[in-house]
Amino acid sequence: MRIFFTGGSGKAGKHVAPFLAEQGHQVTNADLVPLRHEGVDDLRVDLTDIGETYSALAGLARFDELELAAKPAYDAVVHFAAVPAILLTSEAKTYATNVLSTYNVLEAATRLGIRKVIFASSETTYGICFAQGERKPLYVPVDEEHPTVPEDSYAMSKVANEVTARSFQARTGADVYGLRINNVIEPHEYADMFPPFLADPALRRRNVFAYIDTRDLGQMVQRCLQTDGLGYEVFNVANADMSVAATTDEVRERFYAGVEQRRTMGRDETFYSIDKARELLGYEPEHSWRDVLDDPRRG
Repeated sequence: MRIFFTGGSGKAGKHVAPFLAEQGHQVTNADLVPLRHEGVDDLRVDLTDIGETYSALAGLARFDELELAAKPAYDAVVHFAAVPAILLTSEAKTYATNVLSTYNVLEAATRLGIRKVIFASSETTYGICFAQGERKPLYVPVDEEHPTVPEDSYAMSKVANEVTARSFQARTGADVYGLRINNVIEPHEYADMFPPFLADPALRRRNVFAYIDTRDLGQMVQRCLQTDGLGYEVFNVANADMSVAATTDEVRERFYAGVEQRRTMGRDETFYSIDKARELLGYEPEHSWRDVLDDPRRG
């Protein structure tokens, strides 16, 4: 597929865009900063500018496309570009950038007849990650039916983007899939970041004790590209286990006392449910911090 990938130079994108290229896709990275990765074409685009966004999506990706009889169209858009968290710029700037860029991408993509758009939403939509003070989920495991009522500008922008995406899907009938991506972890970060998490699970409360390996995030995007006909859907994206050494029962007793548990859970199972992605997309995570570090609870 010919893929227009926004934000391919970001923490997640710099892994996922090359992964898609390795799967045989032609990938254009639309970003303000070039990725400079062999096999991925770079195009500097300000996605908050609707004219730039239209022009980039309607245009060529590289010089050899001039040799074709006609200008090729993109088959899919993967939209990861965003201000990626709170406290990087003002609340207002975060919200405005994320909402406007997503509207522009969806407007341009659907007007140009692109029938597959995958966009990055966030775990923060559930209102737990960036809450003031402690916030517990209404039930566990947290699935896509859990209310999304956050209070911070970043998560608000992601909820607004989901509403916008659903409306564009209703208007056009295209497949538009939103990924509620959990805390993104690069492979090299296990050795550096996870030992404290294994010692003190409280450090992972705001992420519902979950994480997503960039390699499994790449698999998730590939599964979305391969799966047609779902219309509008949102999916939690996480690894199958937790990012802590404490067992599921221990975490529930310490942090989620009084919170409804809706089904039996495995010993190390994530509280950030990926059942929907497994059922509808065939997603199955392949990586874990346990591939790199010893689990101190298993000896």
